[in-house]
Amino acid sequence: MGSAKKTAPPPTKQEIRERVWALLEWRGVGRFPLPLGDRIPNFTGAEQAAARAAELPEWTAAGRLKCNPDAPQRALRLRALRDGKQVFMAVPRLTDARCFFRLDPQKLQGKLAQAATIKGAAALGEPVTPVKLGRIDLIVVGSVAVNARGARVGKGGGYSDLEYALARQLRAVDETTPVLTTVHELQVLDEEIPMTPHDVPVDLIVTPERVIRAERAFKKPRGLLWEELSEAQLLAMPPLARLKP
Repeated sequence: MGSAKKTAPPPTKQEIRERVWALLEWRGVGRFPLPLGDRIPNFTGAEQAAARAAELPEWTAAGRLKCNPDAPQRALRLRALRDGKQVFMAVPRLTDARCFFRLDPQKLQGKLAQAATIKGAAALGEPVTPVKLGRIDLIVVGSVAVNARGARVGKGGGYSDLEYALARQLRAVDETTPVLTTVHELQVLDEEIPMTPHDVPVDLIVTPERVIRAERAFKKPRGLLWEELSEAQLLAMPPLARLKP
């Protein structure tokens, strides 16, 4: 009797990351900062993707955004400020009780371009506690890879998911709050991407060439999953520790 063929296991998130980082560099579409490994990769066409995102009705309707601080979304942050929107960026690793920088374009006249950078946001933004988020209308996240079902792979730290869970815990966002990402076409995969209950799926995928409205195959986390957070993690992230029941 012939032996049954063994089915190869699906790729892990880290294997997907490594493959996409290598592909972007090999195709010459990765941009500074390089190398791309361990980052949300910056890519050629990020500005065109940002301009396309700014044409969406979800963007037009949004007055307050939570946005990641990574390089490929800098153009989106700048566009948001120029459009008069308030932008909230998280303090790296949520290490401060005032764990978000609020960028108010009304208070940043002449400094919008600087404020859209990571260093500029830290220098010019107003540090605020999570309760100051208010109601967030649109979430912008960075991605290493995505697919049309809305699955997403980040750079592996898990902080973007924690920021979302924190905002959801405080009712600053809910299931209907759109989550948008901008990526290069090479980051849109035609394959399954593993997702866990704490992973945040995306609703809108914007490349320099097109907009993909994801199938919404995954539910968004309803808040912080306390059983997945160790005491050491809570000690390192005061905003989360203060909310633990």
